[in-house]
Amino acid sequence: MLSKRCPFKDVREKTEFILKSVQELGIRIPRPLGHGPSRFIPEKEILQVGSEDAQMHTLFADSFAALGRLDNITLVMVFHPQYLESFLKTQHYLLQMDGPLPLHYRHYIGIMAAARHQCSYLVNLHVNDFLHVGGDPKWLNGLENAPQKLQNLGELNKVLAHRPWLITKEHIEGLLKAEEHSWSLAELVHAVVLLTHYHSLASFTFGCGISPEIHCDGGHTFRPPSVSNYCICDITNGNHSVDEMQVNSAGNVSVSDSFFEVEALMEKMRQLQECRDEEEASQEEMASRFEIEKRESMFVFSSDDEEVTPARDVSRHFEDTSYGYKDFSRHGMHVPTFRVQDYCWEDHGYSLVNRLYPDVGQLIDEKFHIAYNLTYNTMAMHKDVDTSMLRRAIWNYIHCMFGIR
Repeated sequence: MLSKRCPFKDVREKTEFILKSVQELGIRIPRPLGHGPSRFIPEKEILQVGSEDAQMHTLFADSFAALGRLDNITLVMVFHPQYLESFLKTQHYLLQMDGPLPLHYRHYIGIMAAARHQCSYLVNLHVNDFLHVGGDPKWLNGLENAPQKLQNLGELNKVLAHRPWLITKEHIEGLLKAEEHSWSLAELVHAVVLLTHYHSLASFTFGCGISPEIHCDGGHTFRPPSVSNYCICDITNGNHSVDEMQVNSAGNVSVSDSFFEVEALMEKMRQLQECRDEEEASQEEMASRFEIEKRESMFVFSSDDEEVTPARDVSRHFEDTSYGYKDFSRHGMHVPTFRVQDYCWEDHGYSLVNRLYPDVGQLIDEKFHIAYNLTYNTMAMHKDVDTSMLRRAIWNYIHCMFGIR
């Protein structure tokens, strides 16, 4: 993809010339399989490399210099350049700058974390990066082929990915006191930051419909393009005919219904703001609301009898494939939750991370603040909208899902 994705024009032109020369020799050239970096966003709405302004060019150049590529995540995340800049700095520090863990360990931990969420996109990326920095190919045959030290991290990875409210000090002690396979505190902090980084990035990958990279499995084909350039993402982004704007053959909701959903959400935000202005809720009321939300507001449905079998090429990188997210608010069960007042990022986590893994705390803190305050004051077709209530609600809801109050 250097002919299309390199931020440096001379490299794009030279690569394009080489590809044409190869084609003239009768050698088939793979082409991307799909319609751009995201299955949810029409390719024509994605910023094209070569048409970016100076700020975007700097971001693209930095990403290319660090990774040796402009991946699909970068091309989608560039919709939010301030966040992308912070994200790239943080990821570069975690993967490539001086730190407690060797480079191949970092990429293998990224593989473990992404595999836990069955994110083949990230697994494939880091398999290539793991080999590039000298990782042992045998480790990729399965977690049981990796060093015992990394195998021991599997339990923490599992719980942290799916049910973090169940983590106890015993999980940490078991890793720090594992005799010849023990982790130092600094190494463990580095590993935990990597795990959480890739657990979160897997959610971003799924949520944005990130397409496979051309050099990875499922990312390319040698077949010629079809006559039709139709993309299913066009329906969800307004690029369709008048007839398609109604109910489709599957009976899905029309675009007009989506409009009313936005209006209803904005009205709910207005009502919440009025209630907030009238009376601040007491600590007891807030605790009560949390318990209600815990019981009634989970979007994720799970079943004790349901087992999701991940793809074989991904599941080899972790154990206990049936383990997944489960609502922690089972009736009749007392499950401990994390109280922000007892241990929060600002007062405790920031200083701990910075002490054991210098500078990374500042990078993470910056990313948190950007994500929390990121807004363009728009909602669908509406402009000049105060989105603070909605953003705070999403922030709190995510906390609620993972047992934080």
